[in-house]
Amino acid sequence: MSKLIAGIVGAAALACAAGVFYWAHGPAPVARLANSSQSKAASPDIETTAKPAPRALAASSGGMDNKNSATPTEAGTPLRAGEVLEFSADVANLTNVANLRLQIVERHDFFGKAAWHLQAFAHTENPLRMVFELDDQFDSYSDAATLSSLQYEMHLNERGQKLESIQRMTATGAEQAPQNATQTRVVPGTRDPLGWMQYLRTVDWSKARELRGPVYDGHKLYDVRASYKGLTQNIAVPAGNFAASKIEIRVFDEGVELKDARFTLYLADNAARTPVLLEAVLPFATARVALGKIK
Repeated sequence: MSKLIAGIVGAAALACAAGVFYWAHGPAPVARLANSSQSKAASPDIETTAKPAPRALAASSGGMDNKNSATPTEAGTPLRAGEVLEFSADVANLTNVANLRLQIVERHDFFGKAAWHLQAFAHTENPLRMVFELDDQFDSYSDAATLSSLQYEMHLNERGQKLESIQRMTATGAEQAPQNATQTRVVPGTRDPLGWMQYLRTVDWSKARELRGPVYDGHKLYDVRASYKGLTQNIAVPAGNFAASKIEIRVFDEGVELKDARFTLYLADNAARTPVLLEAVLPFATARVALGKIK
């Protein structure tokens, strides 16, 4: 049961990006991250490299988005500082196994660069909380123009185990990490899961039918592809009924598609392009993460 809940909460909290597949397998996230990060804890300013980079992306100068790697997203952006979106997650026949909150904290200066501060929070709910207590927080500092990742943080608290991971992203090695962070080398244009989620909202899906880009989930770099599948009427979630763009998400690891993990994201056909529903098909369960409230 813990594997199931961790996978679904991870899927929803990381908002359908590459990390959801990674977090859905193996030991619980805290245990796995602790095992892979012991050397970093002893030397928090050590430099690491996000490996393996997808071969197709490593050879690309922009590394993303079918020639849109340098396209700014701020002009007419639907992103709004202070926005809070609350979701509930259902798994198979179990309802409300977890609650999730995505929020855009603010747009501000981040070490000399304009950036969005994005957050996600995930909490399991009773009765499942009694067997798998999870309270996780994810923070992203993403470039305001492109939403590429500047810093990605995981603050995990699962079944009494706590772990902090703060990673400063760099494509050149020129950006120095603070003492409490790890410098992580990534390919140009890499986004973290929260930045990727918000980036999909900035896309004009009437013009861009398929996009791709590198996404680093805190452990590994994936090639993530998003395809427009048309406008769907009357998506019913607790927050209301929406007409929404249907976006299919596919994840590739070193050029090979992960066949047993599929995701569909619905973005409301409104000015904010609000994410209203995430459907996930994983090896061990299906999940429905639905918007409950907009603040």
